[in-house]
Amino acid sequence: MNISVNLLVGFAMGLNLIALGSNRLPSLIRAMSVQGVLLGIIPLLMEKELDWRVALVALATAIGKGVVIPGLLRRAMRAASIEREVDPFIGFVPSLLLGAAGTVAAVALAQGLPLLPEHAGSLLVPGALASVLTGFILLVGRSKAISQVCGYLILENGIYLFGLLLIKTTPLLVEAGVLLDVTVGVFVIGIIVDHIQRAFDSLDTRKLTALRE
Repeated sequence: MNISVNLLVGFAMGLNLIALGSNRLPSLIRAMSVQGVLLGIIPLLMEKELDWRVALVALATAIGKGVVIPGLLRRAMRAASIEREVDPFIGFVPSLLLGAAGTVAAVALAQGLPLLPEHAGSLLVPGALASVLTGFILLVGRSKAISQVCGYLILENGIYLFGLLLIKTTPLLVEAGVLLDVTVGVFVIGIIVDHIQRAFDSLDTRKLTALRE
């Protein structure tokens, strides 16, 4: 496996830990956006001969996950006038420890999987598992809707890394479809965030427990 690919995946795994340990929403969004750009670059490094279709999907991934979606989240953050996750369901230190332990477990688990020879020594599987776990922790452990959206996106980044294992056999249309699903999902979540903000003048999802029939 290309050393540069492993290096980028390693950076992406480090960004997972930054996302888990940060209480500032701008830092969380920045970590998620940089991770999206790195994931967009990886397919280009995996192919010996550059295919224009691979380049197109890589560019769409980098722009969508690294620029467009983070821009929408920053706009929502400014509109809601919030910059910090003050009282999460799971504290930042426990989240960081869970993420670190999950990353170590992912590396250990990947070594025992029956991977193809070209994927031996690759960090794609550990990176995918670690990103899925990170996204799950952010989804269930944060109280701000924007943080949960970032968790959803990081979780999807893990699924995207799994898909890169089959880049030679999986039609690129599938990868493009995943990116489209993410974009649609973020827009839907954006609508929900807007309704939460309008109804409660806050993006704290715990206020949804005040709803009654």
